[in-house]
This record gives sequence, structure tokens and C-alpha cells, in this order.
Amino acid sequence: MNAQQLKRTSLMSMGVAATALTLAACGGGSQTSEPTPAPTATATVATPTPAATPTAAAAPTADSTDTLDGTTLAGLTGDATTGQKVFAVCSTCHAVQAGVNKIGPSLAGIVGRAAGTVEGYSYSTANKNSGITWSKEKLFQYLEKPQRVVPGTKMAYTGLTDAQKRADLIAYLDTL
Repeated sequence: MNAQQLKRTSLMSMGVAATALTLAACGGGSQTSEPTPAPTATATVATPTPAATPTAAAAPTADSTDTLDGTTLAGLTGDATTGQKVFAVCSTCHAVQAGVNKIGPSLAGIVGRAAGTVEGYSYSTANKNSGITWSKEKLFQYLEKPQRVVPGTKMAYTGLTDAQKRADLIAYLDTL
């Protein structure tokens, strides 16, 4: 590979990395993610091989509320005023007014509602068929890592790892 090709390959790699970082930021940015190392140029370019797909763990059942971090909503006291501030991140995709769907469905009346039932919103099949009723405890589990609880959900948000912030957010959602 000549110097010109190596330079082009390096620039393309950096562009791909920048795009991936931008898309990750739009998805809510997990608080547990490790920083992505900057791409480096090498003298040789290997042909990429497909990575092995890790075996996905089974999703929790519709009535399970076990969290990855072991916390329970019952062990925390949520503050609705603080939760309204936490909701600022959610407001990019969700409205709290009934009948107002954005990228995601309206969250008005979410506590106690069956998943996949907001009128006028096009849910993923996984969400519609999840069998979930959004209790406060189930929301607590879901908000920790949505894709774990509903594999195949359209929700791009990677999760809210801070249990207290989840409790505060749920306290706010429960006021809607």
C-alpha cells in the first residue's frame, strides 16, 4: 500500500469513528460506556473478518423487575421535581402531553399502561408483543437498559445507570 492509500484509509477510519461517536451521543450515551479509542494508522491493512455474534442473554419475563445493578425501586425514594429535570434528556424523543407522539410515544399516563398501546404511535413488534404493563418497578428495570428488557425495541437510548435518577424520573412520570 502506498502512502496516498494509507492516508486515505486513515482518514476514512477517523470519519467512521467520528460518525459512530455522534450516533452514540444521539442515543443518550450510556454512563457505563468506555471511551472509544482514537483510530491509529498502521503500515498494513488487514481484510476485516466478521466478528462472532455473542449469545444474547434472555430478556427478563414481563413480570420480572430484577435490575442489572441489583437495586430495587422500593429501596429508594424518588423526587418528582428532580425527575422532571432528569426528563429533559427524554424530552428529545418523548412528550408528556396525551396524544403528542414524537420520535417516541407520549409518556402521559405511562404508569399502569400496557406496552405498545399509545394511539397513533408505530411500535416495534417486540414492544407490542412484550406483554409488559408499565408498573413503576418495571419502568425502573427498563430504564436501566431498555434493549435488555425489550430486545428489538426501537428505543435507541442505552439506559440510565444511576438508580436514584431512575427513581426520580419515575416519580415524575407518575405525576403525569
